[in-house]
Amino acid sequence: MLKRERQSFILHEINLHNKVLSVDLIRQINVSDDTIRRDLYELSQEGKIIKVHGGALSPSFHNSNAYSKEVYAFSQKKLIAHKAVSLIKNGMFVLTSGGTTIIEMAKALPEELHATFVSGSIPVLSQYILHPNLEVIAIGDKVSKGSMITVGPEAIARIKDLKVDLCFLGINSINLHNGVSDNDWEVAQIKKAMIDSSDKLICLTISEKLNTQQPIQICDVKKIDILITELSPDHPVLKPYAEAGIKVL
Repeated sequence: MLKRERQSFILHEINLHNKVLSVDLIRQINVSDDTIRRDLYELSQEGKIIKVHGGALSPSFHNSNAYSKEVYAFSQKKLIAHKAVSLIKNGMFVLTSGGTTIIEMAKALPEELHATFVSGSIPVLSQYILHPNLEVIAIGDKVSKGSMITVGPEAIARIKDLKVDLCFLGINSINLHNGVSDNDWEVAQIKKAMIDSSDKLICLTISEKLNTQQPIQICDVKKIDILITELSPDHPVLKPYAEAGIKVL
């Protein structure tokens, strides 16, 4: 694979998942550690990524002032967000993860909504606190700089004390065989705790992440109550998920 092709692939993976791990890129592209290190360095020097230990991050996700056009698949994520908001009713307790789709959901909440929102995501919390009628609960602990969400045993313990109506999970990958998966161990543990503390699990994802897999499993598809994408519910790619018992929106 030529350098231009490699770097294009790396940028796509970062845009899709908000971050990448060097070890995954080495396996996917089948090149040396030195090659990936050089590619990440060059892309970071060009301002296209944020290079961190062990991988790289998306600049748009880690810039709270990013313009809409800088967010990957922005129009799709906005449509998903509006579908998600339609499920939230007054008086509900809602637990949410982080991610650009969840941020768009937070922005789309109607001003007249009275509900309680719980999250450990710093960018998401910064949107919730702007809402005039929401009660906002922040899950505390160490902050993962890669995902901008609190992680660790204290955060997990606080989540386990909850029993909420809805859990909205922004996801990295999903397929029928392995369910929902991620590439960050600490974030995966937080998401597992969130699922266990919720009456209903709602997964949000752009369709490009359907039928893909990351190394760390979060839950089986049987745990998912509702799957929301930008596609019409009768789209053929969603049919196997509906046949598996998931409501698709």
